[in-house]
Amino acid sequence: MSDPENRYLNTCPVGCNAPLETTGYVLPEGALLRCTACGQLLSQCSEARYWESMQEFNDAQGTLPKAGSEGGRLRRSKKFLDQIARLLGQPPEKIRLLDVGCSSGAFLQAAVKLGFCAEGVEPAPKAAATAQAAGLKVHQGLLQEAGYADGQFDAITLFEVIEHLQQPQELLKECQRILRPGGILLVGTGNTASWSMAAMGARWEYLSIARHGGHVSFFSPESLATLARQSGFSVAAVRTRGVRFCEKGDCAAPFYRIAKIAGELLNGSAGLLNKGHDMAVYLRRD
Repeated sequence: MSDPENRYLNTCPVGCNAPLETTGYVLPEGALLRCTACGQLLSQCSEARYWESMQEFNDAQGTLPKAGSEGGRLRRSKKFLDQIARLLGQPPEKIRLLDVGCSSGAFLQAAVKLGFCAEGVEPAPKAAATAQAAGLKVHQGLLQEAGYADGQFDAITLFEVIEHLQQPQELLKECQRILRPGGILLVGTGNTASWSMAAMGARWEYLSIARHGGHVSFFSPESLATLARQSGFSVAAVRTRGVRFCEKGDCAAPFYRIAKIAGELLNGSAGLLNKGHDMAVYLRRD
């Protein structure tokens, strides 16, 4: 176990105040730790390594899709947005949406295109500038600095945000404050209860801070539900997708192709059982 004084995370980010145990998932930063109360997994990376890895997000390109993949990105964004509209029982033009951690605005562009009244918040200056230059309404900075009024939004989205945070409850409570009663918070993150995690363990690339800067806190549907309850939300729906048995380059090409086909065949079952590695949890403000 690494020196606790130098670690970025020393307590469960969910806020359980329970002891941490060492797991058998060994990464370059040390074995993952597990909260004995909620099962949340924590990286042992140092604070210096964490902030070094976060520099990759101050990039003008941000999350903008590569040429040729725009259609696929729009279709996936539409699935999220359609589910939000269904849960709210409102058409897009009646929904005021905030995308927190909007990067260069790829999801915001989809929301605006589909008729939502959408804006964003992004702390990385270069990514926020790209979104603003595209005509999107984006506040550059942290959500807590934006000064939104109570109950100002019908829906908030957090894609690939909470796995970076020491204290995600602070962010969720701010989201709860600026959502109207009954509003929807969509949290997108990786799923440690997935078949991909079961198959690959520490080899699952989502756990790698070298490949995904700032990834230090890893959720399951259960630990995310615990965080939701502590922050004033209830779980409205859970959707997961994606199954992988090995990462590209980590195994022989023929085996990788077979494993990829097997994963695609199991994707439907993984979705039904919440065993996909990409997790979207829709929370309702109590």
